[in-house]
Amino acid sequence: CGYSISVLCVYKYKSSSMEEHCTIMCHIVLFGMDKSISLYKTMGPAKVEVPSPQNFLRKHSKEKRLPQKKPFKYADHEKRKPPIPPRPENPLKRSPNKKNFIASNAMEVMKASPKKPPVCFVDSRKGDRHLLETSGIPKFINKKGYGEIPEYIVKIKEKKKEYETYLKDQFYKARPKQLHDEDRQRLLYGLKKNWEELNRQYLCLPVLIDTNRVKQHKQRLEHAMDQLEKDIKKVEEEPVIYIDFH
Repeated sequence: CGYSISVLCVYKYKSSSMEEHCTIMCHIVLFGMDKSISLYKTMGPAKVEVPSPQNFLRKHSKEKRLPQKKPFKYADHEKRKPPIPPRPENPLKRSPNKKNFIASNAMEVMKASPKKPPVCFVDSRKGDRHLLETSGIPKFINKKGYGEIPEYIVKIKEKKKEYETYLKDQFYKARPKQLHDEDRQRLLYGLKKNWEELNRQYLCLPVLIDTNRVKQHKQRLEHAMDQLEKDIKKVEEEPVIYIDFH
């Protein structure tokens, strides 16, 4: 290839001698390298445009300049209330008041209720009177609602009565109900019917009981029949029966 920077050259080594082989694209690589190097084959500085005499360096042209002044606004100027409107040139004049204050005061005094005398007490037979406020006697005895039951106590009593009625209603709903005669006869008939069915099964048992299964079945039937006999006896003897559904 002739250039060490060419990456497309391939070298093949043999045991006897070294042979150099070039790729088919070698001439393209050389042409590209000549093209990139020919741009820098110049004599002297590169040719640039000379500045014109009209664009000479002016005084203070390199100094930094402040931006153009903008009107000042607060950050919350949108939320602020509008300014106070200017005072009008011809303000509205109030009309003179034609009210007769002397006559109105006289009418108020005539219609007013008479003043209550101060509360006093007499402590001698000669009628010596003393003011009650400065005497040291408690003032609450002259209160308007003195001796009456306060409203909060009345409300507490009403709530207590409502709660008592609620408890009575709940107790009435939850109390056991009495069994009627028709239901009682129907209950006795059902108990006796069940006892007859168990008795029929008991009589159908074999005479010789020699297995555990038959023994256990006989014991279950006897226990159930005894319990039914107790229930029948209790229903027949008790005149009043209550049923609790809870």
